[in-house]
Amino acid sequence: MGLVLASVSDKTGLKDFAACLKAAGYDFIASGGTAKTLEEAGIKVKEVSEYTSSPEILGGRVKTLHPMIHGGILARDTEEDRAELKALGFSEIDIVIANLYPFEKTISSPNSTESDCIENIDIGGVALLRAAAKNYSRVAIICDPADYDEISSEIEKAGEISLSLRKRLAIKAFDLCTRYDAAITSWLSRLNRLSHGMEEKTSLTLCAHPGQDLRYGENPHQRAWLYTNEPKTGPLGGRVLQGKELSYNNILDADAAWRAVSMFTKPAAVVVKHLTPCGLAEINKEDAKESAYSSPHSEVSLALRAAIDCDPVSAFGSIIALNRPFDKASFETLGSLFVECIIAPLFTEEAKELLSGKKNLRLIEAPFPQEKELYEYKSVLGGFLKQEKDLGDPESTEYKDAASRKATPLERSLLQFAMKACTMVKSNAILLAAPIDASNPQKGFCSVGIGCGQPNRVDAARQAIERAGERVKDAVLASDAFFPFPDTIEEAGKAGIKAVIQPGGSIRDDLSIEECNKHGMAMLVTGVRHFKH
Repeated sequence: MGLVLASVSDKTGLKDFAACLKAAGYDFIASGGTAKTLEEAGIKVKEVSEYTSSPEILGGRVKTLHPMIHGGILARDTEEDRAELKALGFSEIDIVIANLYPFEKTISSPNSTESDCIENIDIGGVALLRAAAKNYSRVAIICDPADYDEISSEIEKAGEISLSLRKRLAIKAFDLCTRYDAAITSWLSRLNRLSHGMEEKTSLTLCAHPGQDLRYGENPHQRAWLYTNEPKTGPLGGRVLQGKELSYNNILDADAAWRAVSMFTKPAAVVVKHLTPCGLAEINKEDAKESAYSSPHSEVSLALRAAIDCDPVSAFGSIIALNRPFDKASFETLGSLFVECIIAPLFTEEAKELLSGKKNLRLIEAPFPQEKELYEYKSVLGGFLKQEKDLGDPESTEYKDAASRKATPLERSLLQFAMKACTMVKSNAILLAAPIDASNPQKGFCSVGIGCGQPNRVDAARQAIERAGERVKDAVLASDAFFPFPDTIEEAGKAGIKAVIQPGGSIRDDLSIEECNKHGMAMLVTGVRHFKH
């Protein structure tokens, strides 16, 4: 009936699929390892080296790169091409079963050497995929074991693989080649990162795997889809444990919450609404003495309570993220508050049982963002923007006192927390932070008022001060960028704020410092701006 060429790295389901093709009358040629698998299944097969009378060379680097193979694949369904093949003693190849060396799996392993990665760059397999996909009008290219059942069923019913299915398989093959080449380019670029400009000069290819069709986009009249970096993973690279189907907006907010909480190394919680953090908290240490916040509860549950208390009105219908396992204490802290989704690295079995009563609540177990993901992208009309991620103040940042009154050790710690939290807030951003427990101020810190997305900085400060209410008296202020005028400091001083942190760099910095001195405020200057648009 026809000739099949098989050369696969992933042999999942191959024996059963080959048996179906054999029953339909196909003959087989295969590369070494694949040929052995077929022989084990009792299928008669001729090795490629025997078929071409050309041995595998260079330790298997060259197997199928031969005119007899590629001529048989690329020959068109014409008398001229058939006559040329016959004159050369070649045969038409009708089906190609091929997939690629596991390059992406290899580079993700911490034990892989550069040599290991190089040897897992497939050459012959990609050539087979492209050749067979180009000639889909006659040849079927099969690169995914998940398609074996559909193809078997079609052959059993119709006796052949239809043109429409061959075309779909060709698209899948070209898509695989695109993602494969992009992964190689990205890896090689990372190796050469020390050569400035190397990565920026390569073409930008954004490749992802189809994730799921979403109900709709930001609004019901917009269609939307989720794509993932890794195949068969869920939102944020994790897995959804329960709840309603996630919406486009849910995923955006979940991403913002997970990115934010992942910035903290100590137990932390973040509450997000419409891409905007409305509460952030981090626990520093165990209770040293009894206080209003002393509790047998887990540290992260205390951070969750403080993050919610920052803006309990906005916390309704929000997304919550914890950087520690979500446990029974966290469930009890949540109480009756309605939230759309919770993200954590793990949910304890006890917590999962308790949360199962909230049928619509989405739970996502997610891995922490990987350090290798150094860049972020945004689409603009006619192209893309690419930039390095803002990971907060670098370790080398110097927090310099600028005002007459120097910041106390407690104020310095609190101001550094405030700036880290402010990094995640949309500009113009002002964030007020205070100790979670005034009687034990080193226990942990939290936001108490956030002003964000304002076209001027003083309005952002007024918004944050208003939301802080009475807690403003214990608070410090962080600004994502410099103060162009002293008016923000003036508002902070009137509210009773005792210390501020800002990047500095304004031509009017001296006026802001003068205003700090007027109110007896401390000021730290970092030299690092954190705009977020």
